[in-house]
Amino acid sequence: MTGRRRTSTRSTFLPRPFRFTGSVRATALSAGALAACASLAVACGVVPGATGGSGDGPIIVMTWAPEGTSATNKPGMPAFARAYARWLNASGGLNGRDLKVLTCNDRDDTVAAAQCARRAVKEGAVAVVGSYSQHSDAFFPHLEGAGIPYIGGFGVTNAEFTSPLSYPVNGGRSSLLAGLGKELAPQCGRVSLVRPDTIAGDSLPVMLDAGLTAGGHDPSADQPAPEDATEYTTQAEDALKAATKDEGRSRKGRGCVVTELGDRTGTFMDSFRRSREDYPGVRTATILGSVDQTVINAAGAGSGPFEGAYVTGWYPVASDPAWAPMKKVISEKAFSDTRIDPADTGVQTTWIAYNVLRQAVESLDGGAVTADTVRHALDDGLQIDTGGLTPALRWRFTDRLASIGFPRLVNADVTLQTVRKGRLVAAERGFVDVTGTLEKAHVD
Repeated sequence: MTGRRRTSTRSTFLPRPFRFTGSVRATALSAGALAACASLAVACGVVPGATGGSGDGPIIVMTWAPEGTSATNKPGMPAFARAYARWLNASGGLNGRDLKVLTCNDRDDTVAAAQCARRAVKEGAVAVVGSYSQHSDAFFPHLEGAGIPYIGGFGVTNAEFTSPLSYPVNGGRSSLLAGLGKELAPQCGRVSLVRPDTIAGDSLPVMLDAGLTAGGHDPSADQPAPEDATEYTTQAEDALKAATKDEGRSRKGRGCVVTELGDRTGTFMDSFRRSREDYPGVRTATILGSVDQTVINAAGAGSGPFEGAYVTGWYPVASDPAWAPMKKVISEKAFSDTRIDPADTGVQTTWIAYNVLRQAVESLDGGAVTADTVRHALDDGLQIDTGGLTPALRWRFTDRLASIGFPRLVNADVTLQTVRKGRLVAAERGFVDVTGTLEKAHVD
């Protein structure tokens, strides 16, 4: 995957029909899509109960993510899904039935993403669970045609928050950047955002600026960068110059550089560390998914550029006791698999997504487990308890953020973290709800 804009159609956070204009039309279209598909109308191309899962055989699901690409990779997500199935089956399975997890490499490619979805349909998956893909335009039509729910996607595309068959467990990058902007507003002078020079990346300044504006701050300086570069010296220097422009006249002091380059954040920081010698006062900030403890360690830990940085996440820090059940699964069934890191946001999302699946299946009380019944269980008001990792999750017909084109976004809570002595720790206890901030976001 290159840093150039793709010529193929991709679903992103803010495709033009869903730009935040506050128009009634966008809301009506989203609500209409939900209404049309809520009962699996023939017009949606859905045949009730068409996918497998009934009877005494295994319950089949799929988890996909990109692996071995030149951009963002999430190998821990399918690896953890397999470990979870081994652990669950050793404990009696789901209502006495084995869980069979199919995995697929979406290769960060539209063709591969579509192939993964077609395989899920062909093999009778009752859900796609805890997955990552930027190519929702390629896979959602296949899932929607078969009525297969998409539970706990990573939150990188707009369709994850608009499709009636999507059940997101977090608020995507929109929530993270809005929360980060709100936190940085009273503490930073000028703010520079380094983000991918892609269609998906084009939406990121909007979210960060929504948070900055809510805090009374000027919008950020937008610094697009290739998402698969091997070095970022030019981009680092441009970001530093933008963050320190008119620094002497700023009442808020030091500038801040926000980096959101996925797996290339560490590469950017290698260049940034060398360039910042002439700008010692500049602070850094980012979001989980672009940085984790391993990236912080590789960048120099306490002596590196992340020291003192603010980081927003969807979930509590990895040391929080609420992660103990997930760590138990890893220690018992995947302790030697280096792809699975309990501090990896992708692994954490997959854990939460599989808990949603488990509670949905258990709510069926031994009845048939199909894509149809799983989806209806979630649509009928089932409230999911994630053990304190998120607020209770429940997907209504539409939620508050339907007015800006995100009818399926039910969790806009973020956590505030910081790097202290080289360790990622909680900056504040509990969650911060950024629903109100997102409601005010808009694009010209």
